[in-house]
Amino acid sequence: MSEEPILPPLEPPAEPPVRRRRATRRSHIPTDAEGQAELIASLARRAYPSIELFVFSLVCGAILGLGYLLDSQAVLLLGILVAPLMIPWVGFLLAILTGSLRFMFETIMALLISILFVFLGGLLTGFAARLFMPITFNNVFIHSRLWLPELIVFALGAITLTISFARSEDKPFLPSVLIAYAFFLPIGATGFGLGAGLPDVWLQGLLVFLTHFAMTSILGLITLFVLRLRPSSGGIVLSGITFAVFAGIIIVLIGSGGGSQPAAPTAIPATATNASASLPSPTVGLSATPNPSPTQAVDSATPSPIASLGTAEVSPVPLTLEITLPPTDTPTITLTIQPQSIYGKVAANEGGGANLRDAPGGTYVMTLLNGTIVETYSEFQVLNNVTWVKVFASVNGQRIEGWLLESVISYATPAPNFGPSVTPAVTSTP
Repeated sequence: MSEEPILPPLEPPAEPPVRRRRATRRSHIPTDAEGQAELIASLARRAYPSIELFVFSLVCGAILGLGYLLDSQAVLLLGILVAPLMIPWVGFLLAILTGSLRFMFETIMALLISILFVFLGGLLTGFAARLFMPITFNNVFIHSRLWLPELIVFALGAITLTISFARSEDKPFLPSVLIAYAFFLPIGATGFGLGAGLPDVWLQGLLVFLTHFAMTSILGLITLFVLRLRPSSGGIVLSGITFAVFAGIIIVLIGSGGGSQPAAPTAIPATATNASASLPSPTVGLSATPNPSPTQAVDSATPSPIASLGTAEVSPVPLTLEITLPPTDTPTITLTIQPQSIYGKVAANEGGGANLRDAPGGTYVMTLLNGTIVETYSEFQVLNNVTWVKVFASVNGQRIEGWLLESVISYATPAPNFGPSVTPAVTSTP
């Protein structure tokens, strides 16, 4: 009998170490020092700034500036969609975690250059906006203020972008859009406000940008710690300094009210001036003691006979200065009472607003959106069987006047027939 040869047991082929580590990375963050070093090096390579960051930032800044010039939310959304991936921001956080000063300098400079491109786009369109004054700047004011719902969304975006970038090889587009929204919209509003000459906008927009950047960076660093990425000894020191600086920025800006929502403007009604206060009084006294008559005042200024005879004890006599104005004719005071103002709001059935013109059927001035509060003094004019009404509106802190179709105004005063009040003459004799 022939014996069969005994073969050694077959061993499964060894899995390549690179493939095994990639599979481990997809499932969880490695805990060993070698795996973490490889992961951080891979993330740093992916987060390194490229030329795409600067090209797309330049295009994004131009579109955002155009959106602010047109006061169009749709154009602003288009500008955010073409914004670059905010991966260098994650690289900035990794540089802090690892304590790499060179990599942190490279990433922060790349971010600053991209932000500068967006700022320049808003600045140039802000200068162009001076040629079309007066126009509305609703979106500029909106994106240069702090809003609590937006802060919550940006916080979720910072956490999601950090987790997605650390656990996956894919490019996280959606959370990157949220971070670009947090950074580029307020810095674009800053440039536009500076170019258009809006002092209440550019400084507030800059403070809002700093608040967004500090808040998202703190949350991104915390997320990297939660993912169990161990910092180096230099990274611990650098992370502590970063936490302290960014937390101080947030406390100072929010505590001082920087970038907060402005108080709603309060309409101060015009009141008649008290005319009697502006008239000179017939007798002006400069003494603390009342004098019943001018005669007593003159007599009190005369030296006492006792004092002239050298009496040892002289009672003090108060000196009173009286100014008597010459008699004048009886003045007649005429109070002109302004016509009563009627308030309403724009409520157009189509187009979302109404066109304001400088005269009935005249030149276009601007568009007042639905819901804009207008004030009128019952000044009407009929042109081609169409009734126009002169209105006043407050737009971006400026008082604008013009003519609107009466049919697009919803009056707050229930009286159907209103008109200018008669100017009475009131005569008073002091």
